[in-house]
Amino acid sequence: MRKFEKISFEEFQESTGLTKEDYENYSIPKRGTKYSAGYDFELLESFDLKPGETKIVPTGIKAMMNDDEVLFLIIRSSLGFKYNIKVSNQVGVIDKDYYDTKDTEGHIFVKLQNDGSELKHFEKHEHFVQGIFMKYLTTDDENEISSERTGGLGSTNQGEEND
Repeated sequence: MRKFEKISFEEFQESTGLTKEDYENYSIPKRGTKYSAGYDFELLESFDLKPGETKIVPTGIKAMMNDDEVLFLIIRSSLGFKYNIKVSNQVGVIDKDYYDTKDTEGHIFVKLQNDGSELKHFEKHEHFVQGIFMKYLTTDDENEISSERTGGLGSTNQGEEND
């Protein structure tokens, strides 16, 4: 099954500091048109992003997907083209096993970066990134992997040597 869900109110309040009213008034990502590939994520609150500044933005959303799928988070074209705003790691990659992780419930965060020359004001409920579900392949000669994700961001390499 593939779908978006809100995180629990408890996780929402802990990770954002926002209210029950804020929780009830934001939307699950949705596509804008019949043939849109991306599901638009909306902002939970207004903020300014100065040139050269970065900001970690909570979405209040988690994503469930099938075993052979990944969710890519990509900046909306207008923000990149007009204002030179980007996702700090270029493309966010959300793996299937990030859903319902113990420490964050799979809460998706996005780190935005302003590489433009002007301050960009963002409005509450404005669409800022789009999520695109994609199927992926693995190699035919891959050894069986038994390790499972136990944490959030950066936890898929636990037990491995870091480069």
